[in-house]
Amino acid sequence: MPDEGLIVEARGENLLAVTFTAMASPCEILLPLMSEHAALAIGAVAAQEAWRVEKKYSRYRDDSVTAWIHENRGTPVEVDPETASLIDFASQCFDLSEGLFDVTSGVLRRAWTFDGSDRIPESATIERLLPLVGFEKLEWRSPRLVLPAGMELDFGGIGKEYAVDRSYELLAARDWTPFLVNFGGDLRANRPPSHGPWQVGIERPGTDREATMLLDLEYGALATSGDSRRYLLKDGIRYGHILSPLTGWPAPKSPRSITVAASSCTEAGLLSTVAMLNGAGAQAYLDEQGVRYWLLE
Repeated sequence: MPDEGLIVEARGENLLAVTFTAMASPCEILLPLMSEHAALAIGAVAAQEAWRVEKKYSRYRDDSVTAWIHENRGTPVEVDPETASLIDFASQCFDLSEGLFDVTSGVLRRAWTFDGSDRIPESATIERLLPLVGFEKLEWRSPRLVLPAGMELDFGGIGKEYAVDRSYELLAARDWTPFLVNFGGDLRANRPPSHGPWQVGIERPGTDREATMLLDLEYGALATSGDSRRYLLKDGIRYGHILSPLTGWPAPKSPRSITVAASSCTEAGLLSTVAMLNGAGAQAYLDEQGVRYWLLE
């Protein structure tokens, strides 16, 4: 059934939410009031696309494109057009961020487990992994890729935002109605419902989904990066899960949370992540980009 796993819920007097789970995140499509059948039809389009992207690129599945690339390390492979486009985007992110946004840095999770404990890895462990990080070490001539032995690709840093944009595009092409796509707090809207702008809460760091502020959103995208749920804490120092590919460690003195507005969710996600990796320089970086943002310490 296309609507399997989807639930329709009322949100106040004027909205419906079609909810489901994808990419280990709560997901929802917000819609004006309509029949449950119509809402499920719209929600199913977005959910099926989210599940498709997750299945294709998840590093946790042995039948994903990512797993296939890893199985063929050291030998040339030819990727499909969608994967080629994602790798091209990752290459642009790497260049624009001066190496701070790097889809090969997922290998660092062999050293780090962000479970809220105080288990900080040994510096020597991180040093041994750093030679396996660096997008420039790939042989990439679209659509041909050679992934060096021991290295990994991890699309997790852009996957959820990419799924938001893909779902958005499928819904916008049908032009059914005003809608807002929200995958785990990364979201994009086409236009406001008749009763006024969408209201989006920005979560207060360290709370259980408690909003610290409400934003009015008519259209466009928002993405948030932060350390609320994935972190380590030792000697009063909080280590967030966003790791610098240059050092293998979280950037020191990063804000607790950064939300960025942009025209697409992938762009917003890139900017919020790179800002976090700028540590104490996050605000200066965002000011240079000329984007709207909300920074919580």
